[in-house]
Amino acid sequence: MGARGNKPVTADTWTRVRQMLRAAVGEDVFTSWFARLELEEVVDDLAHLSVPTRFLCSWIQSNYAERILEAFQQETRDIQRLHFTVRVNGQARPRLVPPAEPVAAEPSHGDPAPAPARPMAPAQAARTDALSGSALDPKMTFDTFVPGGPNDIALGVAKQVAHAAANNTVTFNPVYIHSTVGLGKSHLLNAIAWAAGAADANRNVVYLTADHFMYHFITAVQRQSAIGFKEWLRRIDLLLIDDMQFLQGKSATEFGHTLSALLTGAKQVVVAGDAPPRDLDMLDDRVKSRLSGGLVVPINPFDEELRRAIVARRAEQATVRFAGVHFPTPVLDYIAHSVVSHGRDLDGAVNRLVAANQLTGEPITVGLAEKTLADLIRSRESRRVRIEDILKMVSRHYKVPRNDLLSARRSRDVVRPRQIAMYLAKSLTARSLPEIGRRFGGRDHTTVLHSVRKVEQLMKDDGELQQEVELLKKMLEE
Repeated sequence: MGARGNKPVTADTWTRVRQMLRAAVGEDVFTSWFARLELEEVVDDLAHLSVPTRFLCSWIQSNYAERILEAFQQETRDIQRLHFTVRVNGQARPRLVPPAEPVAAEPSHGDPAPAPARPMAPAQAARTDALSGSALDPKMTFDTFVPGGPNDIALGVAKQVAHAAANNTVTFNPVYIHSTVGLGKSHLLNAIAWAAGAADANRNVVYLTADHFMYHFITAVQRQSAIGFKEWLRRIDLLLIDDMQFLQGKSATEFGHTLSALLTGAKQVVVAGDAPPRDLDMLDDRVKSRLSGGLVVPINPFDEELRRAIVARRAEQATVRFAGVHFPTPVLDYIAHSVVSHGRDLDGAVNRLVAANQLTGEPITVGLAEKTLADLIRSRESRRVRIEDILKMVSRHYKVPRNDLLSARRSRDVVRPRQIAMYLAKSLTARSLPEIGRRFGGRDHTTVLHSVRKVEQLMKDDGELQQEVELLKKMLEE
């Protein structure tokens, strides 16, 4: 690489430019948009930059070109223009989308004018055929999606759609995924985009939130370029629209026209919303019918098993990222059992406990979770606990048959759960020691007292056991 002037552009220059961009936009935005941006060469005052996809090329050209040029010019005034290309098999090639003119810097007062160059329209006036979608989240892939009974069907359909789109075929069309907030609709749409080839320059995959769709449409109308906007939409191979319920006014009408055109052309469309198509009042009946006539897939509220799997995955990720973080099993069980709203609250619960641990040094326990997550946990009235409830809960938790808890068996895997059950009976019920003994297979009251004291001592010596017993108490009182 070379440049004219007394300060040549080197690999170190590009490294510093990337560092400035990272500091300016933040780590998440940098990872999404700039991590795969490379400097190919510098010819005179023109820097040639490349990315692996048309999608990235259009987005960076339209939204960040001026910021990148400013970062270059903080390092060297030799760079006055930028040109973006799309790489194929690691090699740069001309863009597949019609490019805007190279970015030219405006000379500041007192600086010598740059060498003659083709002027560029400002980024905010980028041509409509350089439109792009909303930012994809690199963390939302099929690999990071936690499957379970409530979302199995939606996940299976999403994978099938992605596989078909990656092979230039169309499966169910359109696909409409709906659920209440926080159950994974956006995650699935992002995952489809990545798996279908969002990183492949040969596929035109576009993910749009409803507000982004409306922004593009309104901007196109204001600039009297609505025809170009419609043509851009119709060139998309896979269109994913998120948060459909927020689409309003003429944008909803335009979506209906676009949907019809894409389906007629056998292009794949995937839509997500918080209600079934019939309940989307902003759409006319014809569009509702087109959506309902495809494949409508609900994501059901999470059951405790799926919540437990999600919490375990998030906790595992946290232990990798943060030194000294440990989530005991009872804490995972407590979160899964108590935080029942949606997936984002499960993520938030794990994040809060990590923050509390990192800021105070306090170990993550059921007690800390109860204190830290109070506003996420549904309010419940304590109920009257019966010994029969305790026997069922302990039997299920320790996987010991109820009859063994009442039997004379003395093996350790039975004795400890039996003692804990007696302790819980003494702690949570008004039954006397003799009554508890009778309910536990006709035992003497001294046996019950010994069990209660034994468990109390064990809880003092073993913090893990203490959390486990406290969890059982909370579950029984709900």
